[in-house]
Amino acid sequence: MSTARLSGFPEWLPADRIVEERVLDRLKYTFEMNGFAALHTRAVEPLSALAKDGEIDKEVFAVSRLHAEEGESVKNPLGLHFDLTVPFARYVVENAGHLAFPFKRYQIQPVWRGERPQDGRYREFVQADIDIVAEDTLADHFEVEIPLVMAQAFDALSELGVPGVRILANNRKLLEGFSRGLGLEDVTAVLRCIDKYDKIGPEKVAELLAQQAGADAAQQQQLLALAAIESSSGAFADEVTALGVEHPLLSEGLESLTRLLDAANRQQPGVVVAQLKIARGLDYYTGSVYETQLLGHESLGSVASGGRYDSLATNGKKTYPGVGMSLGVSRLMSRLVGKNRVVEASRSVPTAVLVAVTDEARREESVELARRLRARGIPTDVAPAAAKFGKQIRFADRRGIPFVWFVDGETGHEVKDIRSGEQVTADPEIWAPAEDDLWPSIRRVTQDA
Repeated sequence: MSTARLSGFPEWLPADRIVEERVLDRLKYTFEMNGFAALHTRAVEPLSALAKDGEIDKEVFAVSRLHAEEGESVKNPLGLHFDLTVPFARYVVENAGHLAFPFKRYQIQPVWRGERPQDGRYREFVQADIDIVAEDTLADHFEVEIPLVMAQAFDALSELGVPGVRILANNRKLLEGFSRGLGLEDVTAVLRCIDKYDKIGPEKVAELLAQQAGADAAQQQQLLALAAIESSSGAFADEVTALGVEHPLLSEGLESLTRLLDAANRQQPGVVVAQLKIARGLDYYTGSVYETQLLGHESLGSVASGGRYDSLATNGKKTYPGVGMSLGVSRLMSRLVGKNRVVEASRSVPTAVLVAVTDEARREESVELARRLRARGIPTDVAPAAAKFGKQIRFADRRGIPFVWFVDGETGHEVKDIRSGEQVTADPEIWAPAEDDLWPSIRRVTQDA
């Protein structure tokens, strides 16, 4: 079997996987505390559903059976989902009769994109999504709730060393109305150009606006002036108005974004900031859009993004508008445990106690002792071989297991803390490790570590 690594497909070591599990635990807890129910959808969707929402179609992985029947792949081509929103919209339509609306769900699964692997960007990665979807109409206050729940999630992750965040917000109606007010009709092209602002800079964006959206010099400068506006309060609306562009959609978008900022600041001051260059590249967004910066790691790009979509989930007769955000778990992991790791697990296995084996003929004694400890909720393993005790202790030490249990010590059952060297008599029905030792803990890596 080949051992060549595949670029863009991260595989964490056991200790790093423990960190990831702790991240997921905190996310699930936060989402469930806010009323979101867990879902899991299939990995594949029809290519016709995946390749219609912006430039993402060139990144979709197509899927087919190795020995597919003739014509099978042509009739119903499939692809791996590139996000969790498209499959969720399909799920809502198919199961609407069984759901109570407004429906709040969270979903944590891998997704796949065939983009060029780079720092924090992978071809297979885990996302954690939250969405609220309604029947026919979606109240505006849900556009406030979603970013604030995501902010709570990052607060819960701060104990694991995740830096603080700020959530940037804009409104697609504002952008569309401004574009149409300038006389530009290819709004999709304008949005895609503006969405590249941070990646290529204003000068290159101006060139793209000319090439792809047909914008003249005056229109380019107006759009760049809009993109430069940023504010933590509703005062940004005056800056937009001062640009002198008018359109009903612009007014609607301004009002919506102002309400969002004001409401968010009343609940969690300073967390949500208006940044009018935020556009999001996917075509299905219709209202508020969000991106999240990891403070001190802005070059990583957005670590949680999303927005409102009014027409993505529909069966032709009924529409289910929604709003949601997706947190890039794998992108976060690249900062937590990458080459400049900020946290580490206290051990690489869940085991708190290794039961030593005196000799193979008496292995059952050790196995029975391990069973008794596990019955009391203590994660326990048994030594793989009846080697010298020193070798069994080294086996535990290499894995970070803090305790080794001897079934026939000088005083009977004895347990050794291999970190301090202390060895004491222990009753299998009473003894327990300290709470901090029961399961692996996550600790910050010091600068001189």
